[in-house]
Order: sequence, then C-alpha cells, then structure tokens
Amino acid sequence: MMSNDNRHPDIEIYIKNRSLDQILEWLRERCDSLEPQHSGGGTHALKAVLDGVTVPVMIHEKAVGKAWISVWFRSDATPWVRDLDCAEEVSNALDTQVRCIVSGWQDGDDPDEWWRIENGSTEKITWRTE
Repeated sequence: MMSNDNRHPDIEIYIKNRSLDQILEWLRERCDSLEPQHSGGGTHALKAVLDGVTVPVMIHEKAVGKAWISVWFRSDATPWVRDLDCAEEVSNALDTQVRCIVSGWQDGDDPDEWWRIENGSTEKITWRTE
C-alpha cells in the first residue's frame, strides 16, 4: 500500500474531445452526489461527494486549445492517490485521451512532463503548448 506521502495534494486531469455533458455524466455516475455551485465563462464550480467526502471540483472548458477540458478535484481526499490514477479511470470510462502532470507539483519538477493515457496505454510525454 502506498503511504500518504505519495498522495497528490489535489487531482487535475485534462480530457480530450469530450463534451462538458459527457464529463458531467461521468461525474454523476462516479460521485455519491454532484451539485453545481456556479458557472460562467466556460468555468464550472461543483461540489462533489466521493466515497462520503465532499470535494470541490472546478471544470475549465477549452483549458488548452479547443480540444481539452480540465477537471480539477481541489482536495487530497479523493478516491485517487495520484492524478494518473484518476486519468486512467476517466480515459477508460470516456474512451478518450486523458493527460495529467507526471508528479504532484514539487519544486524542481519539469512542468512539461505529462502522462498521456489512451486506449489502455500510459506513456510519458513532453506537452508544450504553442
């Protein structure tokens, strides 16, 4: 079992070519409950209950270009230890490419080093946006 030292302080993933509705549908299925808090300008704040724990969630449409939607679970009290665990689950559930940062943001980490998860395969990539 992994120690809590390896648990990421929050979980953020980037989902490719899926609509907000598709992502919200997955969240509704995955969460005990999901309540919209406020929305505006392509940003949506929600309150999710996952395994009995309330977690604030932010969704940013067009987070990177037009193809990517960011989903940010703003808590370490999620069912996932690392961003990668969540990204693999979402990639399988929505049958699309999902990306996440390689590590849980520490000083000295390469901000361009990402995991790309697609079709059950996980690959470390360099993601630089133009």
